[in-house]
Amino acid sequence: QVQLVESGGGLVQRGGSLKLSCAPSGTIWPIVSMGWYRQAPGQQRELVATIDSIGNTNYADSVKGRFSVSRDVALSQVYLQMNSLKPEDTAVYYCNIQSPGTSGYWGQGTQVTVSS
Repeated sequence: QVQLVESGGGLVQRGGSLKLSCAPSGTIWPIVSMGWYRQAPGQQRELVATIDSIGNTNYADSVKGRFSVSRDVALSQVYLQMNSLKPEDTAVYYCNIQSPGTSGYWGQGTQVTVSS
């Protein structure tokens, strides 16, 4: 079973930046979309940003203009550049890859904490 491995989370001050990375442990093909979700304590998991197979991106309103999702097609890796971070961005961030015929792949989550 292919697993997604995330990295790049941590503790940062308000206004700071972090870059998350996600790489699969094996081959996933074909890929329909890749993206990031987050879950804060006591909250439901929510979409942060996605990028589809032709490069179209979609962002939650709360992160537009601050976050940027990108991918490396050859490596099947997806990234999330987070700038101007706010305390309300604090959450566990999960990588997701959608592939036809599967229920999708999820990472184990990486903690992002933004201090005020």
